[in-house]
Amino acid sequence: MKIRKFAAIDIGSNAVRLLISNVIETKKKTKFKKVSLIRVPIRLGADVFIKGKINSRNQKRLQLTMNAYKNLMDAHEVEAYMAVATSAMREAENGKNLADKIRQNAKIDIQIIDGATEAELIASTDLEDLLLQNKNYLYVDVGGGSTEFSIFIKGKKITSKSFRLGTVRILNKMVKDSEWKHAEEWVKTQTRKLDKVYLIGSGGNINKIFKMSGRIPGTPLSKTYLDAQYNFLKSMKYEDRIRELDMNPDRADVIIPATKIYRKAMQWSHADKVFVPKIGLADGIIKYLHEHGS
Repeated sequence: MKIRKFAAIDIGSNAVRLLISNVIETKKKTKFKKVSLIRVPIRLGADVFIKGKINSRNQKRLQLTMNAYKNLMDAHEVEAYMAVATSAMREAENGKNLADKIRQNAKIDIQIIDGATEAELIASTDLEDLLLQNKNYLYVDVGGGSTEFSIFIKGKKITSKSFRLGTVRILNKMVKDSEWKHAEEWVKTQTRKLDKVYLIGSGGNINKIFKMSGRIPGTPLSKTYLDAQYNFLKSMKYEDRIRELDMNPDRADVIIPATKIYRKAMQWSHADKVFVPKIGLADGIIKYLHEHGS
């Protein structure tokens, strides 16, 4: 047996995450076990999608977060790490300059990746225990700035696509009708000839909805349940979602546009069930590091 330790940093439009995982290698199977997951809700997209750049306050918060993450990675003695930034940093006019400052001060090298690379990393997550060889799946990862769709047929990823449908972007009314239409056309085209499609949902919002359902991990949510939850959440005030449903303030607003995206994806693909494994971009990065090295 060999135990290795890797770290992934996901600088998203809504939050910045650090995942530290053990990779346990044996002759029979490699197992990925999460050691620590930390999330800081900086919401970079709120600046970028409206003003085109990251303000000084959030620049400072991101730099402080990266300093803390570097110390944690050093304390955990990780073998290798990868830090990636998605929509917000990608679209910010000062995103590259901020990444350079963090490289100099925190000694963390941030890769600002495009939507296609993001979709590829997300799709590389370890789904072997979930995917059935005779089933078809639409994998939907909803973030603050974009949503990544991937098609799996008979256990194999066929294609992926990223769209600028993100929860923070939707909240700020920055998503054009044409982007919704493009996503709809892509999903319908990719799933039209498939007998039956199941959804796989990833992201903090669908995880919260699953937790609220009280279901046993591994069991799916029905479209009927998701529809009911969407209407229920919309009927509540923002403050009531925080007070009565025990949601974090940065979750209580984005959960509604996120649920809308999942519902649309189910409608477009004619899926009636969604599975909710606790996986996402950071998990894909860990697997990539293990397979390809740093």
